[in-house]
Amino acid sequence: MDLTLVTFAMALAFSAVHIFVGRLRFLDRNPRSRWLSFAGGVAVGYVFLHILPELGAHAGTFEKAIGLDARLAEGLVYTLSLVGLALFYGLERALSVSRDERMEREGRDRPHHPVFWLHIGASALLVGLIAYLLNHREDPSAAGLMLYFAAMVLHLVTADFGTRTNHPEIYDARGRWVLVTATLGGWALGLAVELPELAIGCIFAFVAGGIVLLVLKEELPEDRKSFFLPFFGGALLYAALVLGESWLVAG
Repeated sequence: MDLTLVTFAMALAFSAVHIFVGRLRFLDRNPRSRWLSFAGGVAVGYVFLHILPELGAHAGTFEKAIGLDARLAEGLVYTLSLVGLALFYGLERALSVSRDERMEREGRDRPHHPVFWLHIGASALLVGLIAYLLNHREDPSAAGLMLYFAAMVLHLVTADFGTRTNHPEIYDARGRWVLVTATLGGWALGLAVELPELAIGCIFAFVAGGIVLLVLKEELPEDRKSFFLPFFGGALLYAALVLGESWLVAG
């Protein structure tokens, strides 16, 4: 099968998550759904077993392209990852502060519209990059693509569920369609434009930081009453799949 059709189907699956996450009623519960904790574990497993090792490989690209020494190049790559984490942390804090202010003044447990749209915009950037990487990954194998897809679709379930929780009215009316547009646009950009390795390294770094923050943000708050074992099980299962793929390739 043509790889373009495969990645297009995957982009459509990402889009389906954006559109239908509000209908997954079994996720909307307290204590937190075990499925969301499992999905978070898989996404974190992907970051640590795929993206972070690839960042180490991209450090060599930074070293050659910019003329930095090896240690400085590696530090720059991981600094970009930290920037992704810090950016999404700042957005989450802005949402929290806005919700608290509006609750105090108006009695509505919703963030102000401009703050929520800023969050949607940042999320659209992240999902666009994730879709772009469907066509530009360090591991070009079929197994690598499937592992990437599985981890990212589960991450999007977690991230979109959290985003929709902040303001379901705006998300259902317009926000999800912005994310769908960003997803399909990122996939199409991946077909039309092949960025240099240096830019791909930057994208990987930014995506890694954003995913780590978003997953931990959903799992750590005490009021979520999340579950350790499903989270650990998701990470462990993904690690087993990655190690199995590596063993088969080496064999």
